[in-house]
Amino acid sequence: MKAYKHIFFDLDRTLWDFEKNSYQVLQEIYKKYKLQEKGIPDFDYFHQKYHQINHDLWDEYRVGKITKEFLSTERFFATIRYFGIQDKEMATQMGIDYVELSPLQTILFPGTHELLQNLSKRYKLHLITNGFAEVQTVKLRVSDLGQYFDEVIISEQTPWKKPRPEIFKYSLNQADAKAEESIMIGDDIRADIKGAASVGMDQIWTNFTAAKAEYKPTYIVENLLDILDIL
Repeated sequence: MKAYKHIFFDLDRTLWDFEKNSYQVLQEIYKKYKLQEKGIPDFDYFHQKYHQINHDLWDEYRVGKITKEFLSTERFFATIRYFGIQDKEMATQMGIDYVELSPLQTILFPGTHELLQNLSKRYKLHLITNGFAEVQTVKLRVSDLGQYFDEVIISEQTPWKKPRPEIFKYSLNQADAKAEESIMIGDDIRADIKGAASVGMDQIWTNFTAAKAEYKPTYIVENLLDILDIL
């Protein structure tokens, strides 16, 4: 096993439980805008369509096909439009509410603080995230995660997004770290795992959903505390 000195983490779906936190916020939005009365009778169906549309739009955003502003509104406008609601002004406000409310949620994956407390005593910890800067910084503060990380790299504050090798090289430079003494921990096989591998970093895939992937990471764990058996 290599003698690692630096550990780089992803945030969403790795430490911060994006799905559960998002579900709670979308429930609030569904109620606030009386979407049931407007013709969307089932919240779970609304949530399912939003999730699908948001996922596809994020894929476009990562490769620079759409802007942040378009994504923020369109993910809601496309969702309500699917249900026959043509109210872009409401969709815009829903997008604003989501960005404001989402980072205030504090559901983390089990073992998050225990893991980070343990590792921070033995390694330099850093974060690389593809989220919006105003959202991710609040998440780190409200969930009390910022205390653990020496360097926080948010893609919006750089010219690149994961899995581009440039953002990993930039992050290594910011942390004064070498690829061979660093390891990346994340849930996304393409953005986190393949991205880190492209610059020579080892990887730990946090595969909480027992997903299948053709690519073989350096290590795979099914819960966060299993990482302590590796590091």
